[in-house]
Amino acid sequence: MKKADVVQFFARLAEDNPHPETELEYVNAFTLLVAVVLSAQMTDAGVNKATRRLFAQADTPEKMLALGEDALKEHLKTINFYNTKARNVLALSRALIEQHGSEIPADRALLEALPGVGRKTANVVLNCAFGRETFAVDTHIFRVCNRTRLAPGKTPLAVELKLEKAVPEPFRLHAHHWLILHGRYTCKARTPECWRCPVADLCPFKPKTPPPEARKVRSKQAA
Repeated sequence: MKKADVVQFFARLAEDNPHPETELEYVNAFTLLVAVVLSAQMTDAGVNKATRRLFAQADTPEKMLALGEDALKEHLKTINFYNTKARNVLALSRALIEQHGSEIPADRALLEALPGVGRKTANVVLNCAFGRETFAVDTHIFRVCNRTRLAPGKTPLAVELKLEKAVPEPFRLHAHHWLILHGRYTCKARTPECWRCPVADLCPFKPKTPPPEARKVRSKQAA
């Protein structure tokens, strides 16, 4: 995608949603970290449903450890792989207390050294908790960047590195939120809603998906 098109791409997404935010619910940097760890192979809505009561009881590493494994698993039983994730949450809580004075480190390498924390999780925390210009490439961003040719790549890391080079100011801080939300609600995996996409004319994806009304007409004609 040309530089001018990239500017237009983000300018239009920003116009639709000037102040995008993560849809994960959290009360502080610690609960944000926990929520992102739990979100692997889960929807944000599913994570929020499980964590509302949890974060009301345990919003610090100390409180999370005091809760204990059995009680934590009870909170997380609707989360995919909740047994492993519960152990990781307790282990990272212990590591935060012992190694970081219960504070969330504002450093990618230190975050990735915590149990259950990968690059994507670290990038989300750095962006949302510390205002860093990071690009957390999930399945939505990976799809959007390849489909639109904004930052095509064969791996999430490849896409992330291309986004680092491609995204200009003043869009860098919120870019990954715009891309996630665009992929989640418009540029969907199976049936992208191209008829209402604000950047459809900048996207080379073909064929463009027609609006529902047009699809109904075609279906009747075929019958």
